[in-house]
Amino acid sequence: MSDLRKINIDGTEYEMPGEYTLMQACEEAGAEIPRFCYHERLSVAGNCRMCLVEWVGAPKPQASCALQVKDMRPNRDGTPANIRTNSETVKKAREGVMEFLLINHPLDCPICDQGGECDLQDQAMAYGRDSSRFEENKRAVDDKFMGPLVNTVMTRCIQCTRCVRFITEVAGVQEIGLASRGEDAEITTYLEKSLTSEMSGNVIDLCPVGALTSKPYAFNARPWELEGVESVDVMDAIGANIRIDSRTGRVLRILPVMNDDINEEWISDKTRFVWDGLSRQRLDKPFIRKNGKLAPAGWDEALALAAEKLSGDPEKIAAIAGDLCDAESMKALKDLMDGLGVKSLECRQDGSKINAEDRRGYIFNTTIAGLEQADAILIVGSNPRLEAPLINTRIRKTWIEGNLEIGLIGEAADLTYDYAHLGTTPADITAFMGSNKGFARTFKSAKNPVVIIGSGALSRKDGDQVLRACGEIAKEFGVVREDWNGFNVLHNAASRVGGLDMGFVPGEGGSDLDGILSGGFETVYLLGADEFDTSKLKDSFVIYQGSHGDAGAHIADIVLPGAAYTEKDGLYTNTEGRVQMGFAAVSPKGDAKPDWAIIRALSGHMNRELPYDTADQLREKLMEDHPEFAGLNYIAPPAEGKVFAPETLGASGKMSATAFTSPIDDFYMTNPIARASKVMAECSEVARDAQVKEAAE
Repeated sequence: MSDLRKINIDGTEYEMPGEYTLMQACEEAGAEIPRFCYHERLSVAGNCRMCLVEWVGAPKPQASCALQVKDMRPNRDGTPANIRTNSETVKKAREGVMEFLLINHPLDCPICDQGGECDLQDQAMAYGRDSSRFEENKRAVDDKFMGPLVNTVMTRCIQCTRCVRFITEVAGVQEIGLASRGEDAEITTYLEKSLTSEMSGNVIDLCPVGALTSKPYAFNARPWELEGVESVDVMDAIGANIRIDSRTGRVLRILPVMNDDINEEWISDKTRFVWDGLSRQRLDKPFIRKNGKLAPAGWDEALALAAEKLSGDPEKIAAIAGDLCDAESMKALKDLMDGLGVKSLECRQDGSKINAEDRRGYIFNTTIAGLEQADAILIVGSNPRLEAPLINTRIRKTWIEGNLEIGLIGEAADLTYDYAHLGTTPADITAFMGSNKGFARTFKSAKNPVVIIGSGALSRKDGDQVLRACGEIAKEFGVVREDWNGFNVLHNAASRVGGLDMGFVPGEGGSDLDGILSGGFETVYLLGADEFDTSKLKDSFVIYQGSHGDAGAHIADIVLPGAAYTEKDGLYTNTEGRVQMGFAAVSPKGDAKPDWAIIRALSGHMNRELPYDTADQLREKLMEDHPEFAGLNYIAPPAEGKVFAPETLGASGKMSATAFTSPIDDFYMTNPIARASKVMAECSEVARDAQVKEAAE
C-alpha cells in the first residue's frame, strides 16, 4: 500500500502516493507540466528546468521532476503544501527557461526532420516569449559521428542528456556522454565511434529537439504527409508493437508503439531500420524455371504446374514454413497438405527439437514483463542480446533495479549485465545440477528462479536431451510451482509458436527438417523458408512462396510472389504465446498477393477447395480448430487441472560434448528482408569491422 500524502495543487486538495514525483502528482491532478529532460523510464536528471512549479512559501520555483510528494513538508499551520502550476511566477519562470534554451538554437525548422514532431517547437509556442533579447553570436558545436543510423546536428542540442541516460541505463553501453561544462558542454561519443548497441535508434525518439534524427529517413517526408498503421514486428519472436508510416504505397518509417507487457516503448534497430529492405529484391510476379533459368509466368500457369507437382505420392511431398509467416498462411498450407495426406510438415527451420503436447513446454512462461519479478536467471544456449534485444533490456532493467543474479551456460558474450559464466557445454548443465555452491546455491534459494533456453541449445542434434536436462533443472530447483512458472523457451522466429500451436510439425511417419533435407522428396513447398542450406533440395522440385528473392527463390522451380508483413493483415504469436494482429500499411508489390490467398487459389487448381473464401472465414476456422488463437493480445491459459512437468520434455540420452554456440552470427542479417536492406548491410559491416578491431587489440 502506498504512503498517501495530502497536497494542494492549484487550490484543490489531493491525496497522492508519497513516492510520486511532484510532476506526476500535478499531472494526476490534471495540470500540464512541460519537460525536456524528464522521461518516465530513465533516471531523473533535473537539468532542463522547464518543469518549474511554484511552491508557495519557497524562495524560488521548484523543478517538479526532482522532488517527491513526500518531500513536500506541510505549511506552518499544518495545512498541506500548496503547489501552483499556472501562476504568474511559473509563467515567467518557464518563459525565462525557454528563452535560455533558444539562445543558441538555430532556426532550422524548415529543413529539420524533427519539424512537426519537435517538443522544443511545440513548447516554444505554448510556453515561450514572442521575441528574443539575445544579440550576441550564437554558439556552434561540431556534429558527431554515431554510425549509419543516427544523424547528428549538435548545434540544436539542449543537453537534456536523455540519450546519455538511455544508452547507459537501458542499452547498457557507455558510448555517449556529456563532456565539459557550462558553455562548452556538449554531447559526444568520446572517440567518434559508431554506436554498437542493437537498441541505439531509440535515442532518435527520445531526443526532444532535432539534434539526433534518423539518418536513413532524412529528408524523405514530413510527418503530416505520412499515413500510420499500428502493427506487429516480425524481426524476432518478441512481437514488439510498432507503427508503420508510409507515403504513396512505400514504407518510409517504423516507430515503436507503447506496450508495457512486451516492448515498453523501445524497439530494436533491426525493427526500426529494416524498412528499406521492403522495396528491394522483391518478387513481384510468378516465375517458372525453364531451361535452367527462372522466367516470368502468369498466375494460372504457375498454379497449374504447382498443382500438378503436388498431386503425386504424399509421402514424397514436404512443406517447410519460414520464420516470418503469419498464422493464416501456415493454417491454409497445413489444411491443404492435410487434405493431400502429406505428413512431412515443418515450421522449425532452425532444426529445434521442440514438439511438446503441453504448450507450456515451448513458450516463455514467465512472460516478458514477469521477468521483473525474477531474482535468479539461468540462461542456457542463448545470447538474448542478439536473439531478443527487448528481453535483454528487460533482464538488465531487473538487474539494475533489484537483487537479480544471472548465470550463463553457453558462449560468453557482452550481455550488458554481470553474470556468472558456468561453462559452455551440455556437461556443465549436469555439473550445475550437482553443485551446491556459487550461483547454483543462489539459484536454489531464489524465490522466483527462471530458466531461459535458447535456440543455440535446442537446434543441435542433441536438442532433445538438452531440453530434458533443462527440465530436470526446473524440477530440481523448484522453477515451476503452482504460483510461478519460470521455465522459458526463447524463440527467435515470429512464426514459431504459432506453427507449433497449430501442429505444423511432422505427423506420424513424417520427416522433420533433417529428414526433408536428406533427400528422397520429389516436391518441397517452401513458405518463406530461407534459413537453412537450400542446396540440399537440388534434387527436389521446389515451390517457393515468399516476398523476397533470397535463398529459397534461388533454388526454386516455381516462384509464387507473396506479401511482406507490412502488406497483409495477419496473426502472429510471440514467444510468450501472446496472439497479436498485424495490419497492412501498403499494398503488395506488383502481382504479389497475400499468402493465404495464393494457397486458397492453389487448392482450387487441385480441385480440393479449402473451406474458406475470405481472411475472416480462415481466422474463424483457425480459432475453431486451435483455441489458442481465439484471444487477441492475450496468452491462453493451460487446460484446467493439467499439471506441467518440465522434466518430461525432450528425450533422455547422452548429450554431445560440443560447446553451445549462438544461433545468430550477424544480428542484422537474419531474414530475407534484412538481407535486402542497404541500411542493415551497412550496420553489419560496421559491427564486423568492430569485431575484427577488437580481436586484433
